Amino acid sequence: MSDYTATRERVEHYFDRSATKVWDRLTSDAPVSRIRQTVREGRDRMRATMLSRLPADLGGCRVLDAGCGTGAMTEELARRGAEVVAVDISPQLIGIARARLPQTLAPRVTFAAGDMTDAAHGSFDFVMAMDSLIYYSAADIGAVLQRLGKRTRGGIVFTVAPKTPFLMAFFTLGKAFPRADRSPTMIPHAAETIAAHAKGKLRRIERVSRGFYISECLEYQP
Repeated sequence: MSDYTATRERVEHYFDRSATKVWDRLTSDAPVSRIRQTVREGRDRMRATMLSRLPADLGGCRVLDAGCGTGAMTEELARRGAEVVAVDISPQLIGIARARLPQTLAPRVTFAAGDMTDAAHGSFDFVMAMDSLIYYSAADIGAVLQRLGKRTRGGIVFTVAPKTPFLMAFFTLGKAFPRADRSPTMIPHAAETIAAHAKGKLRRIERVSRGFYISECLEYQP
């Protein structure tokens, strides 16, 4: 089993069996703890940053929301007029995303549970991958970008956990303890390392740091 496949299966197990309720609440308007509120605010800022890289009018464009989660990015893309293919490894999260999507936007969205790199999803004008690659190695991220890049006419906008002292300490500490819940481990990366594996043009867009949410937006051109 490849590293990518093993990690993907671990992510699926975690989000379908351990974290569904947490993500359902975190991505809703329900009250959350102060720490989770910073994560919610950070994710909102990052989503806006990623969307700023795409045209305001996406009419006629086909966009992949790779790792759509509970569907916030999917809804925004559909509101801009895009035909959206919303893919997530977790069938449970796909169910939440489908239920939350306004019915007026439903004709523009196709939901699918499975591998975001599956060629069966077709070709795209743009790909958005928000926090869906943060558990993978640099080599796996590079391979994903290359696979998607072959079927993407425009850019691939995605996020990674940046290699900050805080996140590196968190990563190192996490490796020192057994993970009984099979939860995946976020892996910090330097953009230069990703670029070396992706073999394309990689551009830094913005780093968002809000409390416990730290993420870096990058843009890949095949």
